[in-house]
Amino acid sequence: MMSMWGAVRCRLIQTRSAVRKILQQNRAFCSGSSVGIREKLLAFPGGSVELQKLQESGIAVLTVSNPARMNAFSGCMMLELEQRVNELEIWTEGKAVIVQGAAGNFCSGSDLNAVRAIANPHDGMKMCEFMQNTLARLLRLPLISVALVEGRALGGGAELTTACDFRLMTSDAVIQFVHKHMGLVPGWGGAARLVGIIGSRNALKLLSGARKVDPDYGKQMGLVDEVLQCSSGEGKALAHAEHWIAPFIKGPAPVIQAIKKVVVSGRELSLDEALKCERSVFGTVWGGPANLEALASKPKHK
Repeated sequence: MMSMWGAVRCRLIQTRSAVRKILQQNRAFCSGSSVGIREKLLAFPGGSVELQKLQESGIAVLTVSNPARMNAFSGCMMLELEQRVNELEIWTEGKAVIVQGAAGNFCSGSDLNAVRAIANPHDGMKMCEFMQNTLARLLRLPLISVALVEGRALGGGAELTTACDFRLMTSDAVIQFVHKHMGLVPGWGGAARLVGIIGSRNALKLLSGARKVDPDYGKQMGLVDEVLQCSSGEGKALAHAEHWIAPFIKGPAPVIQAIKKVVVSGRELSLDEALKCERSVFGTVWGGPANLEALASKPKHK
């Protein structure tokens, strides 16, 4: 028994070591250089980022809410988003998170009042770095993430959709990288993630043309995973999204989280490091309750 326990402890230690690189990247910016920009973001209140955890299904719903400004991120909302990601990172019972906007719109990026106030290059870079870090952590969560796009996802809102594993759109929704019209390029990591999702040629078309992506065009190029058979603001989209994601999160939370971890490591680490991480994560579920139950339920080979 002691040797078996020792082996389990060894696997757990190896897992922590293998995943440490990603976790360190996740939290590297949470202190130090972010202090100054945090104080400036606090000066711009308005709106909220709400989080509801549905314990029975293991689905969390993260809602960007600032309807008067098409759910644009105020400074305080940027800080709240980071806090909500913190909460999701330690939610051991979770399986998935659905990111949505309030009142039938997804998100129109950042509040222009805050943007104008920190328009100098130094503060702009700090805000950019802060949001890049937060959205990278959102994408690296050990939960399957879905962007539920109703209405419009513009600018930074379009970037937010790329920080999720999947994107669902209502039949009348639009995603548009409007940065060019503002004399800008994406600064929250959206361009790099977009290239990873749809390739450099299609990404160049969307960024340089600031083209409106309707559901059909989005699905054609691989940006959109499913078009929901409902319109924005009807109040049906969330139920449709929960139904869509249900097959992917069927099973125990530790197994779903393990799957997400090995996918993240495969995407972001070198091959050798990703293989080490996969072995280690495998060790944490091998011989676990779900594994033993599955083995017991399977008939022997004939």
